[in-house]
Amino acid sequence: MATAGDGTRRRPTTRSAALVFGLCTFLGGCGWLQDLRDEQPGIRIERLSAPAGRRVTVFAQDIAEARQMTLGPPGVLLVSSGKGRVYALDIDGERATRARTLVSGLEPGVGIAYQAGTLFVATRTRILRYDGVDRRLDQLPEPITIVDGLPDKSRHGARFLALGPDGRLYVSVGSPCNVCEASDDEYGTILSFSTDGSAREVVARGIRNTVGFDWHPKTRQLWFTENGQDELGPDRPEDELNVVTRAGEHFGFPYCHGTISDPELGARRNCSGSTPPVSGLGAHVAALGLRFDSPGAAATPAGGSLLVARHGSHPPIRVGYDVVRVTLGGPGAVSVEPFLQGFLQGRRYWGRPVDVLVMPDASVLVSDDLNGAIYRIAAGTR
Repeated sequence: MATAGDGTRRRPTTRSAALVFGLCTFLGGCGWLQDLRDEQPGIRIERLSAPAGRRVTVFAQDIAEARQMTLGPPGVLLVSSGKGRVYALDIDGERATRARTLVSGLEPGVGIAYQAGTLFVATRTRILRYDGVDRRLDQLPEPITIVDGLPDKSRHGARFLALGPDGRLYVSVGSPCNVCEASDDEYGTILSFSTDGSAREVVARGIRNTVGFDWHPKTRQLWFTENGQDELGPDRPEDELNVVTRAGEHFGFPYCHGTISDPELGARRNCSGSTPPVSGLGAHVAALGLRFDSPGAAATPAGGSLLVARHGSHPPIRVGYDVVRVTLGGPGAVSVEPFLQGFLQGRRYWGRPVDVLVMPDASVLVSDDLNGAIYRIAAGTR
């Protein structure tokens, strides 16, 4: 099935599918038809492999198009959905025992954040605040709109939302295209707000699309993934791992893709004037969710490691569909190594990781929007 660049899913209607099938047959094939052939949903936990000394289990399932995860009230995991919902999952040790739908009827790909009884939900154009959630999980109060008027184009319209160490809200706003100069200068940015919606700031710009970021546990610098453009070939440009070192920093898009000058727009801005990536994450892998390991993993201010969910590529190539660990040292990435593999079998794939979350007990949760599942990786053997 075809996906948007942010990993949200688009299914053609039966009638349109029939029409497009005929056209694609005449033209020699279409990407979403290749996805239909290669996509084989269904949880196959026995095919997943994690680093030695860790085992993989199913933490939750039947969570429609599970995406961003964050801890909520004690004993509760909050999960956003590609279906425009927010779920609350009761945690009982190694698994979730109950799932409740807290919010529904929103645009696909909402972002979520939680702090001290307050739930924040980022839709395509708004940020909503629900107060007293810890006391009202069975029936949330009416939301308060604290931010309105975010750029509204649907391409790269999925939002990632998080509370920073400074207590402010941070939200991603993707570009409205594969490559273009957008009319609204808030496209291709990470924005920040006070928790009442005031004091709007552009934290970073020149970003094609990010659906995952986190703060280094010691330096408190903001790190984020970025999806590269689609049409420069099968091996470039790479998706990126970036770090913000100053407010308003420009990361090159649409003029530069990493250090590659865009063939059409590159003459308008020299790549030397943009911040290059810390590391590549692989071409077309759709790097999405990103989380640092527990604070103890950062031995030095410049070091540490983080986990990145790679949602997987568009046809005709098949790359990603996994979670990798990036080990940092000095100014750049030391290594990018497998952490969770097995969703991709040859050209066939049965799962698509979206987000990662490191739990207080050091276990790791990985959401899979294809199967509506969450997996848990923890110490132990099969």
